[in-house]
Amino acid sequence: MKTINPTTGKVLKEYKLMDDSELDSIINNAAKAQDDWKDLYFEERATYLNNIADILKDRKRRLAELMAREMGKPLPQGVSEAEKCAWVCEYYAENAAQFLENEQIETDASQSYVSYNPLGTVLAIMPWNFPFWQLFRFAAPALMAGNAALLKHAPNVTGCALEIEKIIHKAGIPENLFRTVLADIDQTQAMITHSAIDAVTLTGSTRAGKAVAGQAGNVLKKTVLELGGSDPYIILKDANLEMAAESCVTSRLINSGQSCIAAKRFIAVQEVYDDFLELVLSKMKEKRIGDPFEEDTDIGPMARFDLRDQLHEQVEESRKKGADCLLGGEIPDDDGAFYPATVLANIKKGMPAYEEELFGPVASVFKAKSEEEAIAIANDNSYGLGAAVFSEDVTRAERLASTSLEAGCCFVNDFVKSDPRLPFGGIKKSGYGRELSHHGIKEFVNIKTVYIS
Repeated sequence: MKTINPTTGKVLKEYKLMDDSELDSIINNAAKAQDDWKDLYFEERATYLNNIADILKDRKRRLAELMAREMGKPLPQGVSEAEKCAWVCEYYAENAAQFLENEQIETDASQSYVSYNPLGTVLAIMPWNFPFWQLFRFAAPALMAGNAALLKHAPNVTGCALEIEKIIHKAGIPENLFRTVLADIDQTQAMITHSAIDAVTLTGSTRAGKAVAGQAGNVLKKTVLELGGSDPYIILKDANLEMAAESCVTSRLINSGQSCIAAKRFIAVQEVYDDFLELVLSKMKEKRIGDPFEEDTDIGPMARFDLRDQLHEQVEESRKKGADCLLGGEIPDDDGAFYPATVLANIKKGMPAYEEELFGPVASVFKAKSEEEAIAIANDNSYGLGAAVFSEDVTRAERLASTSLEAGCCFVNDFVKSDPRLPFGGIKKSGYGRELSHHGIKEFVNIKTVYIS
């Protein structure tokens, strides 16, 4: 396993995979540690979670630098990611006891209620794009619920994965209760089916989600999947175009465009299409591409060269099939895995820009003849993670967001973002299950009915 700096193309470090016997020992030891952990009071677990939050805030600059080296995240965004991880730890430390308290239900029994018990040991298979946030938004609720957690991270952020383990252990959480494992695909499959693994969560591609769901399903294990997205943002004729364009461009370029919930398809009705497109082009041109260690960088390198090349192939294939490239679309003459802010228009069915997720700083702009056609274009996609509507008529926009758009997270006059207080997840090929809020902590518990006659 190697980590490679995507800004320079140079190898940062090589890591040795764990052998099968070591992985087996880690899994079994996690199960033993969970037996004691589940018996702690919520207040005791909360102390450890708050310790984690303090360490994350104290080390946020250093963690941002690690993210910049391993996957190219611009420094200010890395600092914000570390701060958000601290927030989710504090949120569950404060609220887990309330979320999981027994729910009394009146029946014919003398007493009946629902209790929430931890499942056991949960395996988390995580991606590289938000190497700290993706893990902590799972680990904070899972640990507070009384579970053990094992992390199998993306190979290109192995340094981040090992740093996460150090932070959690430094906070006082038993070492065997949380471990980072260094495993290949075959070993990961064996972990999924291991008798001491009780559930699996994955954030990643739809292809990976299908594989993990199939493997876990064969042994009847619970899974939560947060997969890809091709989020549509609808701009209606009465929208504040300046605000809408700013939100669309900001969302599209967060993390250099490498976000599942980035705005990927901008759908403007024909009355405002030209003005909106002009604003989008202007704002995309203003964004600076460069070294993620420079504070004024908006777009860093993509995380890996193969991902950059795949994105460029999607852009080129869309152009060959008739799409107009209005900005960018060319690989820079640079050592790093850079790709410029790119805008595609005149997009039709059959093009990658219409059918697929473009995971990088590429915006696809659509013209809709009407509000109804805008909704139809938005929903004519295999993904269903996030969506947004921009309109001065908030009541109408809310109706479209709540009833018409096919997505797990629908925003009005703002870009889609995750928040510990709100459930997060998708439908269709974007996966199933929810993270965050009280919904998220209940994904990895046994929702148990207790009936006393």
